[in-house]
Amino acid sequence: MPEGHTIHRLAARHAELFAGDKVTAASPQGRFAEGAARLSGTVLDGTEAYGKHLLHHYAGELTLHVHLGLYGKFSDGPGEPPPPVGQVRLRLAGDRHWLDLRGPTACELLTPPEVVALRERLGPDPLRADADPARAYQRIRRSPTPLAALLLDQSVVAGTGLIFVTEALFRAGLSPTLPGRELTPAGWDTLWADLVALMTLAVARGRIDTVRDAHLPEAMGRPARVDRHGGEVYVYRRPGDPCHVCATPVSQGALAGRNLYWCATCQAG
Repeated sequence: MPEGHTIHRLAARHAELFAGDKVTAASPQGRFAEGAARLSGTVLDGTEAYGKHLLHHYAGELTLHVHLGLYGKFSDGPGEPPPPVGQVRLRLAGDRHWLDLRGPTACELLTPPEVVALRERLGPDPLRADADPARAYQRIRRSPTPLAALLLDQSVVAGTGLIFVTEALFRAGLSPTLPGRELTPAGWDTLWADLVALMTLAVARGRIDTVRDAHLPEAMGRPARVDRHGGEVYVYRRPGDPCHVCATPVSQGALAGRNLYWCATCQAG
């Protein structure tokens, strides 16, 4: 599932393609035909991302909500759209560009109160200027739940997925199984600031890099990481490989049905 930086990049891309333009909307697959009919002929006022949720705001208080889930994907291009291929849930077209959406978990129109309700059920998003990290810490500091599980809970922090969570915990020297209530206020401030920095960098680069300069391949004389997710990381999907910092083999375990990765030496705290 795409992490939050990908959704913020999509929001910026879609604004670049269509903001201020009147769009034609269709649902070649048919599953969003009624919603597409309501959107067609309206002007896209703007876009935003909140965590892993993408919102298109149209004139007339229409909001398109998309959650890509595991399988959702966008494609776009200039000029006239090509004949639809596969199960296209939504097609948008303007004077300059077209956009197709396939396989999302959610593709729906929301009323203004429903948009408010969506935002209220999500935790603060490290990539948003209006984020209130204290709201997340109020949940964390009272909870016996492992810290990694709390950070993956979108109602606690929005937009963080397994890569950002495992890597930020490594960089902070915190065990993923540390109970949330044992995280100090100073520890939370440091962790939040690092999430903001890592996710902001990922928006700029279009990939997740978490390794500090001293541990980059060229600095250590090691091969670059080869992985479909790209980017240089410390522990994510590196079980059994030596830690870049202390050479301890990276550990792997499960928590709430998710794979976790950590260094037993560097994250002993």
